[in-house]
Amino acid sequence: MFARSDIPRVFALPPGADFPQLFAAGLRARLADMPPEARARVTILVNSARMRRRIRDCLVAQGPGLLPRIRLVTDPLLFDGAPQHAPPVPPLRRRLELARLVGMLQAAQPKLAPRAAVFDLADSLARLFAEMQAEGVPFQALDHLDLTEHAEHWAQAQKFLRLAETVIAQDAPDAEGRLRAQVLDLTEAWSVSPPPDPILVVGSTGSRGTTAMLMQAVARLPQGAVVLPGFDFDMPPAAWALLDRATVSEDHPQFRFRVMLDDLGLGSNAVMPWHESPELPRGKLISLSLRPAPQTDQWLREGPDLGDLARATEGLSLIEAPSPRAEATAIAHCLFDAACKGQRAALVTPDRDLTRRVAAALQVWGIIPDDSAGRPLGLSAPGRFLRQVAELFLNRLDVPRLLALLKHPLTHSGEGRGDHLRHTRDLELYLRRRSLPFPDAQILAGFAPDPGPRQDWAKWLGATLPASPDPDPRPLALRVADHLSLAEAIAAGAGAAGAGVLWDEAAGQEARGAMEALATEAEAGGELTAFDYVALLGTLFAGREVRDPVTAHPDIMIWGTLEARVQGADLVIAAGLNEGVWPKAPDPDPWLNRAMRAQVGLLLPDRQIGLSAHDYQQAVCAPRVVLSRAKRTAEAQTVPSRWLNRLTNLLDGLPAQGGGAALNAMRERGQHWLDEAAAFEADMRRVSPDPLAPRPAPAPPVRPQRLSVTQIETLIRDPYAIYARHVLGLEKLKPLLPQPDALLRGTVLHKVLERATDPEHPGALMDVAEDVLRDAVPWQAVRAFWAARLSRVAPDLTAYLDAQPGKIVLREDRAGWALPDLPFTLTAKPDRIDEWPDGRLHIIDYKTGMPPSKPQQERFAKQLLLQALMAHEGAFEALGPRDVARITYLGLGGGALKAATTEIDEALLDTVRDGFFALIRTYLDKDQGFSARRAVEKGGLSGDYDHLARFGEWTMQDQSVTIPVGRNDG
Repeated sequence: MFARSDIPRVFALPPGADFPQLFAAGLRARLADMPPEARARVTILVNSARMRRRIRDCLVAQGPGLLPRIRLVTDPLLFDGAPQHAPPVPPLRRRLELARLVGMLQAAQPKLAPRAAVFDLADSLARLFAEMQAEGVPFQALDHLDLTEHAEHWAQAQKFLRLAETVIAQDAPDAEGRLRAQVLDLTEAWSVSPPPDPILVVGSTGSRGTTAMLMQAVARLPQGAVVLPGFDFDMPPAAWALLDRATVSEDHPQFRFRVMLDDLGLGSNAVMPWHESPELPRGKLISLSLRPAPQTDQWLREGPDLGDLARATEGLSLIEAPSPRAEATAIAHCLFDAACKGQRAALVTPDRDLTRRVAAALQVWGIIPDDSAGRPLGLSAPGRFLRQVAELFLNRLDVPRLLALLKHPLTHSGEGRGDHLRHTRDLELYLRRRSLPFPDAQILAGFAPDPGPRQDWAKWLGATLPASPDPDPRPLALRVADHLSLAEAIAAGAGAAGAGVLWDEAAGQEARGAMEALATEAEAGGELTAFDYVALLGTLFAGREVRDPVTAHPDIMIWGTLEARVQGADLVIAAGLNEGVWPKAPDPDPWLNRAMRAQVGLLLPDRQIGLSAHDYQQAVCAPRVVLSRAKRTAEAQTVPSRWLNRLTNLLDGLPAQGGGAALNAMRERGQHWLDEAAAFEADMRRVSPDPLAPRPAPAPPVRPQRLSVTQIETLIRDPYAIYARHVLGLEKLKPLLPQPDALLRGTVLHKVLERATDPEHPGALMDVAEDVLRDAVPWQAVRAFWAARLSRVAPDLTAYLDAQPGKIVLREDRAGWALPDLPFTLTAKPDRIDEWPDGRLHIIDYKTGMPPSKPQQERFAKQLLLQALMAHEGAFEALGPRDVARITYLGLGGGALKAATTEIDEALLDTVRDGFFALIRTYLDKDQGFSARRAVEKGGLSGDYDHLARFGEWTMQDQSVTIPVGRNDG
């Protein structure tokens, strides 16, 4: 295939070329004069499965013929005569071993990191050791680090690394170390007996030390060659010569090629084109814009040689969107336009949030893009389900967690799913109404006391769920076994065997594989608490991806930046071009800083930026490209990617070549997509909206005929709430998780005072409060806070109550008063009524906040005035008609007792009676509407039924509109 040569063979294709297509064409041209079976003797090593598939497809498209062997660069053992090596340590086992060490370090030094970060730290440590093995850096290099100019914690990190190294040195090497050993042995074997058949390493940049070593070995073979992707043939030798200082040039897209060429003893002029590729007028422009920062003075010298920049940027558009949402919408319109024209289009970006937005926007046209990344296992249905089940061992089961688990689509997925959902709905209502924060077997038994399907379901649920958390350390193997047993039981459902559909489909199979791998390597994990186990699952699932088998559009693709070199699209959209996104900021290394990495011979963090720059160069040199970024996020203004900044600055600085006009044209072409997206959304907004609702005052034929004295204030302030509650029969659902709100505090306070003032069994106020709070308030901090607030007013309250003349004659007894000549009953439940020595009554009401003022009592707060009227009319059967001397509101909020007292006489009662009867007659009139928010105390407070009244479509300044409802006369 190749003529004999003493010089290593290095070929390349330029940035922007359709690499798989041109490689296949070049291979065919070189094998054209050889027998057909020669193709089958060729071995091609590629860097990714996607590259392998694309090259294979291109070769198949050439017509009938034998295909070469196409393998991954990580499979050197597949060569004949390759030395055998022991299997590597499974990556999960290595991480579990290191996690035990990191866990002990965190326990000894809690300030090092939160406990939840143990497995993330173990992952970073495993990556460090794997990188050292891949780059051929011996562990002993850590012993020679000079830390005299570093902070103390780096010395602590060095000591820990030495300890960790002694532990892992007892095991087999990682996969990276084994691969390097294989490559070394294979290289030595080839030096003695080189393979007679052609071997090609294709599409790899040699960014990893082991891969670069294999590429160099193949390039030196008699029938070996390397074909580089995105090699910058437009960069002059002088610029290549300056790429010799790693600290300056490692973030350059061509730096890794320079390193490999140096190792081979070649110059940039020794790299030969693999095949003739179409002329890309943009190549020189992009090459010049990407020169290292110290070389940007070359812009002035070489810029005029670029010629007409309008031609170089003819297929280039620049979208500068005002927001991430606008960017995603504009990109979606680009992709939709390409689909309508039958073109292949690819979105290339490392920003997964952006790809999800674009995929969602494409759903408007029913387009599902072919996404190469999939989604994390932890976000799939089985991943979420397994994490929810694991948390049952960590936290006490509360109502939100229980209902989230019961409503999960995998719960009870065996048989009887419909009955399960119906029982779940009934259980939710039961728990809400009773404000039960922590459902257990006893509560479930109370939910279904009668024999039948519901009781069977409740018994299954109570027997299946853990009775209590299990926080103590336990062997990982037992934790995995218990977790899987519980998950499968919940997934199967009541009376069913198996695991339902938990392990079905792609996500279920991936989840099962993850759990089986964890069970296999559990011995290395030692003992874990429930907290550590949940954190381990989160880390394990985050590292696995699921690709659901969906019917994606064949021509609309979403690629990561690595796939940019697997070109083959008519339109490439390079999106997310902001600093911190593309390029991504280097991940912090908690074990070795930049200087320490340089000392031991590891690659600097800038390497990742250089690889991202190469991916960018590959994408932007395609024939038709859209560059895209958002000017700001929800938090702040964004900074354009350094490469985009250089390109725009270079264009702006070359007015003689039409650079400024070319840049404006790029922005105009990008603005077209922003305008099109805005026009599309404007068309959607032109759909006639529903008319704004008026301020309602429904007038139903049926009227409330029974209200309490506290609801009279609601009738005055917000009549619509009375209509919704007592005519429509709508009640506000209590929250899933009971909260220590004002309602609960009022209930607790009334219960405390009721028990403390019991004439037969009186008790000290704070002693009673302690007992009531312990029984009624499950939150320790809230109990302490409420007890402290009550203790501040307890002395004054006790003194006030003890100073009252007479005796208590009524406490918390409900009574009703049927109004004469009106079909209406007023009810009340007084907190306390005292009888004075002269036979008159004193009515007392406890308020957790401030008592109502005199004007409020005159207009709205009629509670005690109406109770006084009821007592005068004999509504309380135990008392009969009695004269009332005084009413008192006791305000217990604000840290001091506040008493609001009103003296009662006949004239006042007559005024209250007349006003009350007039109010009731008004609302018993079938033509009277129940106005919404008629006189609310505070405009900013929302009512329970404001959403039903569509408050917000009308304002408090709007007039109420009486709306007859529930009538047949229209």
